[in-house]
Amino acid sequence: MSTLTPERKQQIVEQFGANPQDTGNTRVQVALLTERINLLTEHLRTHKHDHHSRRGLLMLVGQRRNLLNYLEKKNLEGYRALIKELGLRK
Repeated sequence: MSTLTPERKQQIVEQFGANPQDTGNTRVQVALLTERINLLTEHLRTHKHDHHSRRGLLMLVGQRRNLLNYLEKKNLEGYRALIKELGLRK
């Protein structure tokens, strides 16, 4: 299973954050979770019986959903732009 490298993480922070140290930004957190979810989804396509990782995936999806709900309440336009940029449905 390939993991999220520090270089890729920094790249995402720079792309979605206000500055390169802006790791707490909701947009950055959602983007990082989305990247992890995508990697884990690929892993589970190969390893169909890995139920421990599947549980982890469901927890990540729930965490991302909570952050997206928060962003939707606080900044609707930012929410819409983010889900379009990340290619998320809804």
